Amino acid sequence: MSETTDQLSPLRVLVTGASGLLGGAVAQLLSEKGHHVRTFQRSASSHAGDEVRGSLTDPAAVAQAVESMDAVIHLAAKVSFTGHWQEFVDTNITGTNNLLQASQKAGIKDFVFVSSPSVAHFGDSLAGATAGTANPDLAHGNYARSKAAAELNALALDSVDFRVAAIRPHVVWGPGDTQLVERVIERAKGGRLPLLDHGAALIDTTYIDNAAAAIVRGLERMDHAHGRALVVTNGEPRPVGELIAGICLAGGAPAPKLNVPGWLARGAGTIIEKLWLAAGSRNLVHDEPPMTRFLAEQLSTAHWFDQRETHEVLDWKPAVSIDEGLAKLTAHYAQS
Repeated sequence: MSETTDQLSPLRVLVTGASGLLGGAVAQLLSEKGHHVRTFQRSASSHAGDEVRGSLTDPAAVAQAVESMDAVIHLAAKVSFTGHWQEFVDTNITGTNNLLQASQKAGIKDFVFVSSPSVAHFGDSLAGATAGTANPDLAHGNYARSKAAAELNALALDSVDFRVAAIRPHVVWGPGDTQLVERVIERAKGGRLPLLDHGAALIDTTYIDNAAAAIVRGLERMDHAHGRALVVTNGEPRPVGELIAGICLAGGAPAPKLNVPGWLARGAGTIIEKLWLAAGSRNLVHDEPPMTRFLAEQLSTAHWFDQRETHEVLDWKPAVSIDEGLAKLTAHYAQS
């Protein structure tokens, strides 16, 4: 498959959430391809140039962000393993609706909604699964529930004049990642990183460069992708314990040896999350509890996906393997 087909003439593209790892990578790649990129987020991003600061919950700021744009790639979201439901509603549902409405009013033609496979993961193992349909009633955790509702709202607006595609990158990681990599290394160094069920569950993950490339391909292939939800992964299922050990090695941390039964972690996660929210507890670094039920499920159940539809629709395949990604991660920490 070629990544040189379906290249677009230069567009004016709004990227939300460019202060994050994936949003920043998407903005950078679009710029390298010759597009004019405007970023929209609450804090400064690493992308130099056209920038609008503001919140998705502010319709006036959103209207300013979409003005004169041709397309939108929407990555901004509240991403957390825990938190109060209304916080997720405000950003992930209401904020997305604000952006969708403003985009339509501004005459934007293409809208890429960056979602998550968790919107259609209901706690059971997924082995060679297709994307499935988002379901906010069955998805586990407030993040997944809110993203499921937002994805359904976005895809419901898909039409010839306003094309919408949902791209679901799965477990994105790479140098500079604070959501997964730094948490794994920090907890491993502190002896607070157990394996669940010996780390045997097979999971798919996505190296950052591949995730960014697939999202941009979603825009380039909108003729084929609109109206669809596509899961993106490296397509290399690995035991979760093996991947964690690789990340630990790259960051100079010992691989975890403590094993906890998955059923026990899931039950404990439910209790810990409730106590954490009730007490208003704060992790000093990341503001996350040590375990939640959703996290325990992700670490103890298989979740890997059939990538044939994604490769066909996007006319794309990942360029960086898991092993190459781990080598890049090792080099990153060697230089830091």
